[in-house]
Amino acid sequence: MRVSRQIKKHRLRTLVIRNIEEISPEAFNKVFPHVPERYHFFKTLDESKFDQFNFYYILAYDKKQLVGAAPCFTVNYSLDTGLNGPLRHLTNGIKKLFPNIFIFKTLVCGIPMGQGQIGISGFSMAVMESIEQRIEALARKIKVPFIAFKDFDRSYEHFLNPLLKKNYLRIDGLPMTRLDLEFKDFDEYLKKLSRATRYDFRRKLKKASSVKIESSVVNSLDEAALDEIYELYLQEAEAHGIGFEIVPKDFFRLISKNMPQETAFFLFRINGKLAAFAYCLVSEGVLLDYYLGFDYTPAHEYHLYFLKFKEIMNWCLARGIKTYEMGQKGYATKRRLGFELVEVFLYVRVRHKILRICFKCLQALRQKPQ
Repeated sequence: MRVSRQIKKHRLRTLVIRNIEEISPEAFNKVFPHVPERYHFFKTLDESKFDQFNFYYILAYDKKQLVGAAPCFTVNYSLDTGLNGPLRHLTNGIKKLFPNIFIFKTLVCGIPMGQGQIGISGFSMAVMESIEQRIEALARKIKVPFIAFKDFDRSYEHFLNPLLKKNYLRIDGLPMTRLDLEFKDFDEYLKKLSRATRYDFRRKLKKASSVKIESSVVNSLDEAALDEIYELYLQEAEAHGIGFEIVPKDFFRLISKNMPQETAFFLFRINGKLAAFAYCLVSEGVLLDYYLGFDYTPAHEYHLYFLKFKEIMNWCLARGIKTYEMGQKGYATKRRLGFELVEVFLYVRVRHKILRICFKCLQALRQKPQ
């Protein structure tokens, strides 16, 4: 493997580990960004036994000091991801005859279910270059044709844009959504919305108040509640076609064990039956609204999505939480509610020339309006 002069000068050494527990929490968190998904989040991923992912961690050392950390995973990626309309119908037809024709194993830097982060300290570009070269070496070792840096925002452009000179393509990802909680209470928040949105929101909350809804916030679940939320989670995943990152039931059990102070389950019951839930991760003044589940009959009738939003916002305001982040879908509703869209990008390298040509063609087609 070629080592750059810069890396030689600083004598950086890289290491690949398969389990986050091979390094101490203190060392990892010292170099990793101050985001909710840190050491114990990755520990939960390792322990949850995902069927579709294998996890790796790239570590960079200057002598004995850790100066870089990059979480990675492998996944089977379908080249027709993102296609719509007639082209998607065409590829679906081809897959009926050849089910795996578009699927290729991919080594991804980032996490399956959130925004990409890399821990970089000390020599910065030298650290990033050493991580990228180790990722390339790992891809060769495990015979992976695709490498991707997934969902990194513009703050990483300085580190990732040089990859464009190494046959990487930069692709627009699905934006993240974020709301800065710069108001003292929910009424003040409502005043910042348009008149029509404010009227519609109040109408929905009035309908929700017509039935007794029991709400609670807990940081762990008993087995019965775990079964309930997981059933709703799977219904939500099926309804919205979420196949890339289906999390095992153990994830919801273990996240409570590994991150009890950062975990919050918002539960909403009607006549004792769970009608909606939200799993949230809270840390560093940020709440990530990660996973939702609804029993859609009462959820639609009583507008539980909006009730859930209000309850979580009030909970945040009472605890001085300044940022509320949600998922990568439902943009029209979230914009009406005041969320801003945060651009993220994928940097993708196809290691084989013929596949690279096919991938570029598919990306060009994907970007055309259907």
